[in-house]
Amino acid sequence: MSFSADTKNELCRIESEDLFQRKAECYGMFLFAKSFTPESVCLTTENGFVAHRAAELAAQPGGVMTEITSVLTRRRGANVYTLTVQGADQRQQLLSFFGHTGRELNLRLNRANLEDVSCISSFLRGVFLSCGTVTDPKKDYHLEMMAPYMKLAKDLITLLEEAEVPVQPSLVNRKGAFVVYVKGSEQIADFLTYIGAQNSSMELMQIKMVKQVRNDINRKTNFETANLGKTADAAARQIQAIEQIERSVGLGALPDDLRELAVLRRENPEMSLRELGETLSEPISRSGVNHRLQRILEFAKSTGKIS
Repeated sequence: MSFSADTKNELCRIESEDLFQRKAECYGMFLFAKSFTPESVCLTTENGFVAHRAAELAAQPGGVMTEITSVLTRRRGANVYTLTVQGADQRQQLLSFFGHTGRELNLRLNRANLEDVSCISSFLRGVFLSCGTVTDPKKDYHLEMMAPYMKLAKDLITLLEEAEVPVQPSLVNRKGAFVVYVKGSEQIADFLTYIGAQNSSMELMQIKMVKQVRNDINRKTNFETANLGKTADAAARQIQAIEQIERSVGLGALPDDLRELAVLRRENPEMSLRELGETLSEPISRSGVNHRLQRILEFAKSTGKIS
């Protein structure tokens, strides 16, 4: 089951006895459904729990009966549930319950259905159940809700901006539908918490933390691997120079401090500069070792044997 489906299942388990909150959630579900007109009130979903919750809310507090049918789609291999309000009188009763006549030029949000602040979160829960999806956080951080009309989508954005949840919604036209979307793990987690999906919100943040730890480990491993490669290359060049000095003029030609380091480096190619410095008869710093090795390289160049 997808993360989006799990989130909706969690939301469908929320129980509320507050009539105004139930009305607000019901309004969100049907206002953003496939159709909400005197000719057709229809909600489609791949989640059976969502379909039955809409039917329950339509009956109480909406006061109308609905019919649910399901069809197994071959393309997606999933059931699609269709909830419809049968009969013109029943459809008109539902529209009137929410203060709509069905003769409006544009379908807009009727703020009278949001009695108080708590009703806003209930309404947004209904909208998400009806037309929302959230991407699996293991892949991306993206939540969207699809509206059939531009002005209705803009009403949703305005409500999100006014709600007590710190999200920055955006709007895009996708094949004739208007998609209100939110990106970013923290914004999505805050929104899910706000509409009542606390468990999904916590799961999202846990997944984010795991991804961050994994990325930090990979970054550190890559950094250390790169450093090890550079250290090995440098040690190889130093040993090559030392061996060429020995073949050409002998290590005895080096000053005592350089000769001791040259012998130590040749016998311990895996040692770091710090370890080399600590092993010398008179320990020196890492930078001091580096300085002496540069002098050895310059000496080797002066013999004309390396470039």
